Amino acid sequence: MWLKSQILLLYCIASEVWTAKQLDSRRNFPRGFYSVEDGNSAKWNRLKRSLYQGRSCRVRGCCTGRDDDCSFNIVSKAAVCYCDQFCTSGSPGPVDCCADYWDVCDHPVEPTRSDEPWLPPASGCYKDGRFYGEGTIIKDNCNSCKCFQSLWKCSKEVCLVRQDLIQHINSGDYGWKADNYSQFWGMTVEEGFKKRLGTFPPSHSLLNMREAPVNSLPEEKFPAFFAATYAWPEWIHDPLDQRNCGASWAFSTASVAADRIAIHSEGEITDNLSAQNLISCDTRNQHGCNGGSIEGAWRYLKTHGVVSYACYPSFWNDHLEPSGENHCYVSSEIGKNYTNGPCPNALEESNRLYRCASHYRVSSKETDIMKEIMEKGPVQAIMKVYEDFFLYKEGIYRHSQKAGSKWKTHSVKLLGWGALADKNGQKQKFWIAANSWGKSWGENGYFRILRGQNECDIEKLILATSG
Repeated sequence: MWLKSQILLLYCIASEVWTAKQLDSRRNFPRGFYSVEDGNSAKWNRLKRSLYQGRSCRVRGCCTGRDDDCSFNIVSKAAVCYCDQFCTSGSPGPVDCCADYWDVCDHPVEPTRSDEPWLPPASGCYKDGRFYGEGTIIKDNCNSCKCFQSLWKCSKEVCLVRQDLIQHINSGDYGWKADNYSQFWGMTVEEGFKKRLGTFPPSHSLLNMREAPVNSLPEEKFPAFFAATYAWPEWIHDPLDQRNCGASWAFSTASVAADRIAIHSEGEITDNLSAQNLISCDTRNQHGCNGGSIEGAWRYLKTHGVVSYACYPSFWNDHLEPSGENHCYVSSEIGKNYTNGPCPNALEESNRLYRCASHYRVSSKETDIMKEIMEKGPVQAIMKVYEDFFLYKEGIYRHSQKAGSKWKTHSVKLLGWGALADKNGQKQKFWIAANSWGKSWGENGYFRILRGQNECDIEKLILATSG
């Protein structure tokens, strides 16, 4: 009986050598270095796999979803790898799901048969080709998953980055494209609303504020395209990044005020204004990175004023302490043009305060907003933000119904308009707006949104200052 087993083993090894030489002589592989095996070879591979058990399978048994009828010869290694549940498709090509690939299929030394008895499969869970022990907790986007009795038990939060929503928008006829942003990965929708917006809904007094009188013009009197960045190229300030600080109320106000002051002064004052000054120092009924009102921000700008962005950069800048958003680094008094102390940023010497005139409300009529922007500069707008807006990459935004009905208030800067024909030849009018999520978001920090239809309430409340 022992002699018969030896003869069978020698026969199998000789057959393997003969098969490898045959494959080497052909050198005609439809998959580069890999070739699909025929039925007889597959039978041999089943036997060979039972003989040459690698370390991974010895520890926990063979791979889940193993398919012996689907295998590839790696001729350069004279080895065979199998198509299993956790195989990968990257370089150097299809590989065995087990970690054995690197010890067996990619190892220069031919493996030897193990006489060790197989241990029972380890208790745990697989994810993306990796094995995790029982009780392991991992993060899957915005959800936490725990391996419990060899199954993943995950929380069911709605994540801000959703691949199904991205695919739905990009495959639909919405007029804009969505993308996956790494800065939003791992955040829930509620966290996105809290950390990336931060403008309180307008008060009744603000909504009842009388609109400034204007001599309306028909739409044909306006150019088809207008952007404040073209009209005043040196005086319009680029979008900043509020990061995970819910203070769009401060960023949008400071940006519009800086543009208006530059235009009103005809370029004598072009400093960008410090949103951080507002976040840290405007504390009356304001909540810093946890939200605030644009009405309060405009009042603070008029009475106290703020310093330049160079003097008081954002708290995550290297020149300030990480907790700087909770501490006001400048002291200003009504009527004074300079702070009581030096700039928080020691590299900037000028601690000058900048104030602006009272804010006023612009008519919600489309052409009145256009006239205001073209004659006096960018304006501030409040809008509803749905979860799909976070995924905006390019195009003319409009809310997609699949994104749901939940929304929160955000404030942005409107600085122009335009119109483009869609694929059906229909004219699509849009506003050009600056967000405060950095230049890696949207169209270099900007976005376009439908014009003339009050999309997401973008035209409902428009504020400005004379400078």
